[in-house]
Amino acid sequence: MTRARDLLARVPVQLPTRRTPVNVAEYRLAAKRRLPKVIWDYVDGGAEDEQTVAQNRAAFGRWALRPKILVDVSKTDLSVTVCGQDVALPILVAPTGLSGLTHHEGDWGLARAAEANGTRAIVSTASNYSIEEVARATTEPPWFQLYPWGDRDFTATFIDRAQRAGYSAMVVTVDVPIHGNRERDARNGMIVPPKFRTKQIVDVATRPRWWIDLARHQRTVLANLAAPGDGTVQSVSRHNRLINPALDWDELRWMRDVWKGPLLVKGVLDPGDAARCVEAGADGVVVSNHGGRQLDGAVASLDALPPIVAEIGDRATVLIDGGIRRGSDVVKALALGADAVLVGRATLYGLAVDGEAGASAVLGILRTEIERALTLLGCPNARDVDASYIVPAGATS
Repeated sequence: MTRARDLLARVPVQLPTRRTPVNVAEYRLAAKRRLPKVIWDYVDGGAEDEQTVAQNRAAFGRWALRPKILVDVSKTDLSVTVCGQDVALPILVAPTGLSGLTHHEGDWGLARAAEANGTRAIVSTASNYSIEEVARATTEPPWFQLYPWGDRDFTATFIDRAQRAGYSAMVVTVDVPIHGNRERDARNGMIVPPKFRTKQIVDVATRPRWWIDLARHQRTVLANLAAPGDGTVQSVSRHNRLINPALDWDELRWMRDVWKGPLLVKGVLDPGDAARCVEAGADGVVVSNHGGRQLDGAVASLDALPPIVAEIGDRATVLIDGGIRRGSDVVKALALGADAVLVGRATLYGLAVDGEAGASAVLGILRTEIERALTLLGCPNARDVDASYIVPAGATS
């Protein structure tokens, strides 16, 4: 026993190290470790019981990919065309408000990460960087996401700014007539004005890397909405007051007249609504339940996709977001008729861990997973993925 103890004593002790994440799930865990709980819950949480958040993920498990054999898959092509714009992979970065709370690079970093991977980011109205700042950070023009407000003149200023800055498409979010009931935020005091308790303050204090980054760079104000001298609370309050529950089809037609480029409507789950969007002049829709952050119990985005594709897929672009965590999820969405997908939380996890580099790494992981999935599927070209490659899970033929 003495000799054994002597031998063990000579074994060098190595403290465990956290390796580089190898998938989106590991980036999620790394982001959770880095962020204070109040910020983590804002990023990762959903409305009420978060049934829709869970169903967005579960929906992908209801489908199985069906490979084809003896196909030359020595080369793969992930490029697709979305609203007349070529992108190198069938993913765009979804608009995510207040992304500067996770890392100071915020939408600036997300847009640059998207461009580095040959695609586009959709810059949120609620960005912590201005429309113009993000445009200057990229070579290829990003897309702009608009929250349409009740004041047409005010809304028109944002459309004009985006057009002047060279944004190449506009995505109008229409599923926020009121904010969803996000109970995690309410419990944490993440409301306007915030009501943080000692528990939240202590938790922030134990995340020095996060709060030093926040204090040093001060990227928390909604840059597109803040008046001179405004802080975060004032700018967020202004955004909340501007939400327009009276938004209707006339407003959409007016925005179509004002915006000169491709226009998509985000927040569509009903095939009839999708058809009306196209009739109103939209070039496409984003099948979305806002990541489960609005109406809890809403249909999962993937479940809503096939009937919408059947309704408008031959005459408009159809994109989808919600629950995408793997390259195989992207392939399933393509097989069910989507032209491309949007990822939001996945790239926020990367951003939280390592800014632009982390978001770019997440997109790189998804790229590699898509390439592998297409190769194993026997379909080397992302444009050729169709319904012949997918069946309901458990199907025998």
